[in-house]
Amino acid sequence: MGTDAQQTSLLDVLRSRSAVDCDTFDVDVPTKLGPFVDCTSNQAIAYGELVRLDGDGRPIHAQLIQDAISFASAKESVYPDVNTAELAVEVMMVKLALRIVPYLKGYSHIQTNPKYAYDKRKTVENGKRIVAIFAELDPTYDTGRVCIKVPSTWEGMQACRDLEKQGIATLATTMFCLEQAALAAHVGCTYIAPYINELRVHFDKSYVDENKAFGFCGSAQRYYEKIGSKTQVLPASLTSIQEVMKLAGAHHITIAPHLLTELAETAADPWGGEIGSVFEGQEGEAVRDYSSVVEDESAWRLAFTRSWEGKAEGKIIQAINIFCNKQDALEGLARRG
Repeated sequence: MGTDAQQTSLLDVLRSRSAVDCDTFDVDVPTKLGPFVDCTSNQAIAYGELVRLDGDGRPIHAQLIQDAISFASAKESVYPDVNTAELAVEVMMVKLALRIVPYLKGYSHIQTNPKYAYDKRKTVENGKRIVAIFAELDPTYDTGRVCIKVPSTWEGMQACRDLEKQGIATLATTMFCLEQAALAAHVGCTYIAPYINELRVHFDKSYVDENKAFGFCGSAQRYYEKIGSKTQVLPASLTSIQEVMKLAGAHHITIAPHLLTELAETAADPWGGEIGSVFEGQEGEAVRDYSSVVEDESAWRLAFTRSWEGKAEGKIIQAINIFCNKQDALEGLARRG
């Protein structure tokens, strides 16, 4: 979509180089700027959408929230190990996702409860339950188009292995280093989501990530291509169109609404910023061998702890904390009704 009928926009250029996904639960975004390939989401995005108000100050999704609570209450005997508020949150997220499905060519992504980030069994159960909720809420929807997002802990990626073996696509999210990326490929994840900026930047406007993960993102994609992995790189957590365009050429890329709008409104000519620079000039990069750690939990944990002198581990701990806070806020919505 250009700024006029003849003009090529940055969004057009990006779509010519990467599969473009929308990082939102706001159906107006794909209505105006779609179709997209996938739609990604998380607890923070879900909460932000569910508390939105209309022009008269009334909650936009009041009925959706009530319907989700009613559905969850009726399913207490089906899912006895999950409290009603938690189940209602999952139903809310699936309901929001289904509104966007008509504007997608690929997957609809839902993130598991971040409180299970270190629990393989509960993460597997959570992923399977999300797929079952899709099937029940819309029996016509192909649940093979559901992708389960899981934090990139050791336990989380072991859960991804089990889900992938059961035919459920997974995305290893909150990823910051090659140790995580190597394990994700080893267990068969469909995607990884390198966070270019640590999650804090979206909640603390005064904070700037001084260690952006462009280098890691480029290395991960080159690593996958060299080892012949099916896993695709889907960078996330972007803060400007300059960052987005540097990543043109990523397998996929997910973008927030305000950046999608800016990309669509910015003409490619005479824009003079970098395009695809993250994936240029490193063709001779050495491929490290991670075979000694991807099946050894203690060895992998140590390698992850030491990656970037602890910075990668620190960033995922921060992200899990933020997402847990948003999970709490979502469950609060469900309890208040």
